[in-house]
Amino acid sequence: MNDKTDDSDDGLKPRGGTERRVRADAQRNLDTLLQTAMAVFATSGVDAPVREIAEKAGVGIGTVYRHFPQRSDLISAVFRREIDACADAAPILSAEHEPFEALAAWMQRYAAFIAAKRGLAKALHSGDPAFDNLPGYFDQRLRPALRALLDAATAAGEVRADVDADDLLGAVASLCMSAHNAGSGRAERMVALLVNGLRYGAGQR
Repeated sequence: MNDKTDDSDDGLKPRGGTERRVRADAQRNLDTLLQTAMAVFATSGVDAPVREIAEKAGVGIGTVYRHFPQRSDLISAVFRREIDACADAAPILSAEHEPFEALAAWMQRYAAFIAAKRGLAKALHSGDPAFDNLPGYFDQRLRPALRALLDAATAAGEVRADVDADDLLGAVASLCMSAHNAGSGRAERMVALLVNGLRYGAGQR
């Protein structure tokens, strides 16, 4: 990050409102910043100018540097945000859909996460120690999310009982990578076929 300048108003400072309102505003600004960074990284790569991210997020560039002094800090935060969003979708889908439909919808959400991850791949595989904890965070958040959906679908007799969450996560990732540049919607179709295959032998113990 070499385009560092300070800004006198980053949108995160009190302006006479309550502390709670300031915290809420600050969190919204941070969420917007990370969402914007993910979009910029996906289109322009992880070496995109920080100023571009700040401008598109509507915050001062000093805000970016106060939260993320190094580019690797920003990339790591973006990746964690994407992991959290994917994991948090599991209980929401479970509450809104029948077990198999919730599982199928989450697998497509996970496939979208894998597609987004490709924009960060260059940095994540750079050997930077800032990314050392990300694989563990990935497992900690996503494996239980999928396991809960699988257990519910299995208990409902909609999915075979011998499906392993780790295997399924890896299978979807492999399908999405192999479908890269193979045409719009191909990854989604392949993931749908995989998930439908989980019905084979369902209800058998």
